[in-house]
Amino acid sequence: MRRKPILLLSLVILAFLLPGCNSEKKGRPFAQLKVTESMQLDFATQFSVDYYEGGYKLISLADGSRFFVVPEGAQLPEGADQVAVPIYQPVQNIYLAATSAMCLFDSLNRLDAIKLSGTKAEGWYIKNARDAMKDGRILFAGRFNAPDYELITASECRLAVESTMIGHASNIKEQLEQLDIAVLVDQSSNEPHPLGRSEWIKLYGALLNEEKRAEEVFSRQVEYLESVRNNAPSGKSVAFFYVSSSGRIIARKSGDYVSRMIALAGGKYIFEKLGDSTARMSTVPLEPEFFYSQAKDADIIVYNATIADEISSIDQMVGKCPLLSDFKAVKSGNVWCTSKNMYQETTELGQMISSLHQIFSDSSGNISQLPFFYRLR
Repeated sequence: MRRKPILLLSLVILAFLLPGCNSEKKGRPFAQLKVTESMQLDFATQFSVDYYEGGYKLISLADGSRFFVVPEGAQLPEGADQVAVPIYQPVQNIYLAATSAMCLFDSLNRLDAIKLSGTKAEGWYIKNARDAMKDGRILFAGRFNAPDYELITASECRLAVESTMIGHASNIKEQLEQLDIAVLVDQSSNEPHPLGRSEWIKLYGALLNEEKRAEEVFSRQVEYLESVRNNAPSGKSVAFFYVSSSGRIIARKSGDYVSRMIALAGGKYIFEKLGDSTARMSTVPLEPEFFYSQAKDADIIVYNATIADEISSIDQMVGKCPLLSDFKAVKSGNVWCTSKNMYQETTELGQMISSLHQIFSDSSGNISQLPFFYRLR
């Protein structure tokens, strides 16, 4: 299932329309560069990478932004900066404000390319990232909406990797660009397939000349998915939620990547039409009474501890919301909890699907620990 999600045709048309790329100046170096190949993608639809002769690369994102990667020691071809934002290799001193991307750099063994983080050390559940910040190899440079411009410029940062949350702070993006810092917005959260998120490792692999390593890491996640893909659905209904400090139930909206992982693993998310599919928020707050009426007969509960505190027992969970004591899954002991690092491990979504499949398929009740999940007793 290999496809190229963002067609090169639009770039060709743009090249003819842009000043400096028309027939009067067709001799410009960029116009003469030839595409040698395009990156093959299995699931990702929100980016593409085209390879040009001379080692140049063009990264195109679904929001229309483009980045022209210039090999170390090479010159920027004339006219290229009118088509895309230049990024010069070696790519280093990155300001990483997109939390989901840290594990991708970590899996490439290239945390050395990151100098600045939008998350403090205690906010990371990725050990290597936390250690790098404690050692001072990566510095906290302010959250995405309050960056430390002085530190960022002093660190000779030339690339900021932001999440789509930067859309709520467009003035920050503009300020970074005014400082001659390229801003790449990680759009993996818009991927329709869970493994589309994992496949963004290939984009960062292209930035860092680590394509082979990226392919190896991603292929392992595809293997996890393939290992469960042909199995019959378990038919088990699944509730995935946590209880807020105010006592409300916070559930994932229908159709988001967590509910899709549940479906790929053979389960059935209890809500078919929960939340606004066009809204950016991935969670929906519910009153306990409404949640009770909809979810009390769910076969399996997965308590989401990635945002709330981890819990160690069913009694602790019920203490947060006494109505849960009446749930079918509580009475049968089919209650699981996520580990804190689940949302930060974009690289491992295939393995998460495999773990969920084992949870849904377990009839003995003997399994107590799986990657990213543990059973509550």
